[in-house]
Amino acid sequence: MAELVQVELDEATSVATIRLNRPPMNALSSQVQNELRGAAAEVSNDRRVRAVVLYGGERVFAAGADVKEFAGMTHADMVRDATRLTESFDAIARIPKPVVAAVTGFALGGGCELALTADLRVSAENAKWGQPEILLGIIPGAGGTQRLPRLIGPAKAKDLIFTGRFIDGIEAHQIGLVDVVVPAAEVYSSALALAAKLAKGPALALQAAKAAIDGGLDTDLGNGLRLEAHLFSSLFATEDREIGITSFLTNGPGQADFSRS
Repeated sequence: MAELVQVELDEATSVATIRLNRPPMNALSSQVQNELRGAAAEVSNDRRVRAVVLYGGERVFAAGADVKEFAGMTHADMVRDATRLTESFDAIARIPKPVVAAVTGFALGGGCELALTADLRVSAENAKWGQPEILLGIIPGAGGTQRLPRLIGPAKAKDLIFTGRFIDGIEAHQIGLVDVVVPAAEVYSSALALAAKLAKGPALALQAAKAAIDGGLDTDLGNGLRLEAHLFSSLFATEDREIGITSFLTNGPGQADFSRS
């Protein structure tokens, strides 16, 4: 049973919370990484789960890697561990359902990179975001040099990575790193509300939309368009499409109930 990463399902909303629980700072140790991969598999395979919130608790999201683990590592050790770290974060990124990160306190280094694996990010106004690895003489190693520039553009990403500076939730929102900014006390409830709204949508169409967007970012425009066309046409074999189009013709737009699909 997972010790440091728990999965909690609210069956009323079909929203699962993946909760980091390694106080005081939710440092992303090797055990946390392994348990994140297990949590990703659990929510991916559970048909009751239609959306996910990624949460570190009221005080901190994740303050980064467990630097104490780094101290004694050789190059060979890190080659192995870097692969595990990448695979753990990729497992969260590949959850085939909408994922909303709820960020309070620190989201630094690996914590920022973990939040980047979510589809949307809700941040406290006073949260601290950053990629301070450069201050340790290293670079981000869990997606920061790849996901961050894809999200906010290369120049803004280089600013954060080159300087290692921290920014608050308000600036993070201004540069496109964060989607919603609220007072710290409202972060989790806001993320749950957003996830619950997404959970009411067509599950297979949402899965296809996520696959099309993420897959398209990994390839050129021509192949991205072919991927989109394939996923678009595949939805015409689903109950989602039947429910949505029938409802549109009968009741007008935005009235479909996808809860049974």
